[in-house]
This record gives sequence, structure tokens and C-alpha cells, in this order.
Amino acid sequence: MTRLLKIACLLATISLVAGGALGLLRAQGQSREPAALGAANSDAVQCANLIYAGTRSSVCFSDRFLTIAARDTTVSTARKFKPVKLAGDDIYGYPFAIMTGEGTFSLTEQERINLRRYLERGGFLLASAGCSSSQWDASFRREVVAVFPERRMEPLSADHEVFHTVYEIDQLKTKGVDANLLGLSFAGKIVLIYSPDGLNDTSTMHGCCCCGGNEILNAQQVNVNILAYALLQ
Repeated sequence: MTRLLKIACLLATISLVAGGALGLLRAQGQSREPAALGAANSDAVQCANLIYAGTRSSVCFSDRFLTIAARDTTVSTARKFKPVKLAGDDIYGYPFAIMTGEGTFSLTEQERINLRRYLERGGFLLASAGCSSSQWDASFRREVVAVFPERRMEPLSADHEVFHTVYEIDQLKTKGVDANLLGLSFAGKIVLIYSPDGLNDTSTMHGCCCCGGNEILNAQQVNVNILAYALLQ
């Protein structure tokens, strides 16, 4: 099978699987329908922007990759993130969520419970330290251990499927030192991908910048690949 034909088959599969992932989360979550499911285009993949640690919001993470995913694949995506409280039930209405920030934080106990339940039931989290924040990085790693004490995040090798779903990515381009992605697996599949360097793509956002960090420069392509990978799981 040629590379082009493989990509065509992959994109068709993503389109079919996207709806199934959301249906599974709805069934396994709380019985009431999250408000976001009443959106105008219910077939579009909705991505959650997590509100965590009570009131912390994932502000500086660009949603531009959602538009690119809709342009370059057969997946229909909502073009904007939906703010969703990690402590609430609405999280189960979203197959894909992002989480970012800077500085230290601590999740509440209910947020820890919901995060584990969300990931175990088919949800996917893309997390990123804003502007390579070492404080946020330390906090996030601590929280992952608290939520999944029996598991560890592991580096993803260059030949991992996530680098080859939509685009062929042979390098994480940065401003300086080499970067890598970490993955957390559950039941034989990755349910969380984390970048300590930053996949925020802040150059496309008004009022956000990453002046001193090691942000990944080809973040748009990486994020599209991660979204496609998540929907295939």
C-alpha cells in the first residue's frame, strides 16, 4: 500500500472513530448531557480547555491547530476550545482536552478523581508547560503521580505513531535545547501526552508570548498529529 493510500485510509478511520469516542464518554460519564453537546454542529469534535486548581485556566494555548486539522483531514472540529471545569461532570462530553499554565498549582481531590476517571473511560489529555515553566512542570508531574501512582510518564521515541499520523514529523523544532514528549499509558494505550517545553503555539495568540522558554516551534503540526492519534485510540 502506498504512503498516500495509507494516509487516506487513516483519515477516513479518524472520521469514523471520532463520533464513537464521544459516544463512549457520554455513556460512561454522568447521565445528564453536558451543555456543550447542544452546540450547533454536534458532529464536530469538541475540545475542552480545562479550568483546574479551582479557578486556573489554560489561557495561552492556541486553538489554531483545530482549524488546520479540519483543513488537512476529514475530521470536523469545532474551531474554538470550550472552557470546562475539571471538577465538574461536563468533562465527559469531550473526547480531547488541553491543560496548560505557568507557576505552581495543586489539583483538588475531586479534580484528581475526575481526571483519572476521564482518562480511564476514553478521554485524552494534551498537557503543556506554558513557556517551559519549570514550576508548572514540577506541579504537573507531581499531580500525575498523585492521580496515577502506579504508572509513570515515559518519553515517546521518534518512531512512535504519534509523529506519523497526519504529518511526518522527524524533529521537534525548538528555540534551543532538544525537546521530547512524554506519554502516560492505560490499558495498553496512551491517554495523556505531556510537553515540558511547550506546545502552546503562542505566536498565533494575541496577548501571549514565550520570550524565554524552549517552546516547540512546529507545535501546530504536532498538535494535529496528537489529536488524530487520540481519536484513533
